Amino acid sequence: MSAILRNKKLIIILALVIIAVAVGWYFLKPAGTPPGLAYGNGRLEATETAVSTKVQGKLVEVYFREGADLKTGEVAAQLDDAQLKADIRAAQAAVEQARETAKAAREDVKSAQSQQELAGVTLKRTQELIKKGFISAAQLDKDVSSMRTANASLASARNRVSQADASIAEAEARVASLQSNLDDLTLKSPVDGRILYRLAEPGEVLSPGGRVFSILDLNDVYMYIYLSSAEAGSVELGSEARIVLDALPDQPIPCTVTYVSPRNQFTPKEVETRDEREKFMFRVKLKVDQDWLQQNVNIAKPGMPGVGWVKTSPDTVWPANLQVK
Repeated sequence: MSAILRNKKLIIILALVIIAVAVGWYFLKPAGTPPGLAYGNGRLEATETAVSTKVQGKLVEVYFREGADLKTGEVAAQLDDAQLKADIRAAQAAVEQARETAKAAREDVKSAQSQQELAGVTLKRTQELIKKGFISAAQLDKDVSSMRTANASLASARNRVSQADASIAEAEARVASLQSNLDDLTLKSPVDGRILYRLAEPGEVLSPGGRVFSILDLNDVYMYIYLSSAEAGSVELGSEARIVLDALPDQPIPCTVTYVSPRNQFTPKEVETRDEREKFMFRVKLKVDQDWLQQNVNIAKPGMPGVGWVKTSPDTVWPANLQVK
């Protein structure tokens, strides 16, 4: 009898242990993926661009260091412009000289036109008088020659005006070119961004294309996640997505699916997924919403790890924890 009681007690204890394990597993198990959604781990990234030179020059000022934020068009560095400014002054003087030459040529045209008109009147009178026999043929020849000379002088003066105008245009084009080069000596940020690397220091002579800063474009922030073929095949380009950063678990970030790889690939070692690393996965790009970025540029920092969520069914409604606040 005692053996039976002991067995019953043992059975009851085992049953209680099994129940406790089952209850504990139920409450402590990882949250499953909601229906119609898929996720992958990744890190925020941003498009990298550069502040670089267009012309050769000596770097005289570098105004920022790594980590600084720049606005589009903000002056970031300066190349030496002393010689170029001197060249511009010389070119501007050449423009003024060409304008004076053109002015004188136009005065010559006016004078030549007067001489031509006078020669024309004289020739016409001579032609009338010679018909009446009042003057000799020699006088007619002389007046005809004067008319030809006046015509040639007028043509020459007009040609000098054309040449002077061409000289003005050439000189002004040189000034514009030099001014453009002068503007190119002032290096400005091409985007709203954060300096990743400072690559040059004052005193260095840089060739065209020389990089002074490497900048992360804070208007183009995104995350790559990796999904299985079944999941990736159900993701639509242009569909809504979410990113939840490890540092901001209660602030889902609105995104858009802008790329789904047409080919599978090995999952990168630095990215963790639900599946084994050996499995082939598809890369999916989630681009952070532009309006959200404008208001939260200091929150979404490149390099921050998190989880990207996508819809595998267009009718799926985002659960409360993935609703944008």
